Formats: sequence, C-alpha cells, structure tokens
Amino acid sequence: MPRLPELSDLCIFEDEHLLFINKPSGISSLEDRNRPGVSVLATVRRQLPEAQLCHRLDKETTGILVVAKHNEAYREMAMLFEARKVSKHYHAVVAGQLSADHMEIKLPLAVGGNGLARVDKREGKQAITYITTLKSYSHYTLLMCEPVTGRLHQIRAHLAAVHFPIAADEAYGGKIPMLSELKKKFKTGKSDTEGGMIKRVALHAHGLSFTAFEKDYSVVAPYPKDFDVLVKLLDRYDSTNA
Repeated sequence: MPRLPELSDLCIFEDEHLLFINKPSGISSLEDRNRPGVSVLATVRRQLPEAQLCHRLDKETTGILVVAKHNEAYREMAMLFEARKVSKHYHAVVAGQLSADHMEIKLPLAVGGNGLARVDKREGKQAITYITTLKSYSHYTLLMCEPVTGRLHQIRAHLAAVHFPIAADEAYGGKIPMLSELKKKFKTGKSDTEGGMIKRVALHAHGLSFTAFEKDYSVVAPYPKDFDVLVKLLDRYDSTNA
C-alpha cells in the first residue's frame, strides 16, 4: 500500500494561481471511499483548504495534475478544459512495434457495467487520441499520446482497440513485461519468482501546456522510478540495434 504523500514530495511547480503536482501510482485523484483522507486532493487541502483539482488521473496512472488555488483559477481552468485548450501529453509503453507520427485514433467509447471503457459505435461518445512513436524497441514501443477528448480510460481503451495494449494493463489485454523474455541467461534467486519490469499500467501523464492569466504554462512531470526503470531496461535489453 503506498504511503500517504506529502505535498512537498508532489509539487513540481506553482505560482499564485496554480499548483502542478506529480501524482504517484496507487493514490486516487479525488476521495477514495476505501481509504478516506488518502487522495491527491486531500493531501493538497491539508495546506491549501480552498484548492480544487482541475482534472483527474486513473488511480494507477502517474503524472501531472493541475490544482487551482482559488475559485477564479478553477473557473478559468474549467473553461480551458471544456474548450479543449489544454494540451495533454502522456507517455505509454505498449507491446509490439508501432510506427506512428501523430496518428489519429477516433473511436467512440462507452463505459460497460464492469466499469471499463469499450468501443461502441452506436452509443459511445466521441473520443479522439493522437499517438506518436518516441522510441521503437524489438518487442515494445514508447509512445506519446495526446487525448483531445477526456473519456474514462480513453488512452488505454484506444490503444487496446488498435491491438497495442499498454504494458501491464491487464484490464485491457496488456501483459506484465518480463525481463526474462529479453535478457539472455536471465536467472532469479533460488527462492525468488520473477516480478515484472513494471507492475502497474505503464502510462504516465508527462506534460500540460496552456495559456491562462496572460501567461504561457508548459510543465513536465519527470518519470517516476518504476516507469524510468522500465524504459532503461528496454534501452539496455530490447534495443533494435542489439
């Protein structure tokens, strides 16, 4: 169970209007009924009681979240998100080799009774994601994903729908990536069983860009340790030049 974070651990940039934080995996954006008081918003409000979260990320997803410090900032950000004037960039590791340059995935999504998103061309809501290859490996691809709309699990469902599920996203068909599949003569200790190179959905909200309060914002959230380790292992053991 992840520890309760401190705001100082999460903050990557702030000014008089907005606070940008790097959300860890395993912590809900808003109130978690299974763990009262353990959420990003609860952490922020311990120091900023009037703060409001401007958007959210899935519990397992890491990365950038923007928090409004006062009501005027919240109204401004709500209008920007509604008008789709906030540029969102996610990084994802997917299984397979995919060469894409701002490729559009335009598939309507609906939420099923199991709480998962699915492509539904009759009743689904419009959903658009653009994807660009950042690094190609022998068995995996590091992608940049730019969701235009903000549907539940949009990136996860869209990538699964085009047969490139996110690594370790078992809910959408992704498999846990194993180092033994890439590294020659891989061995575990006698009493050990192999864990995955990453054990949660390999998706990270990397950056946000927008203009507000007559100022241009462009903020990046560094990779968390598990995502950084995954990419470094792929660099070392799954390079196409190996």
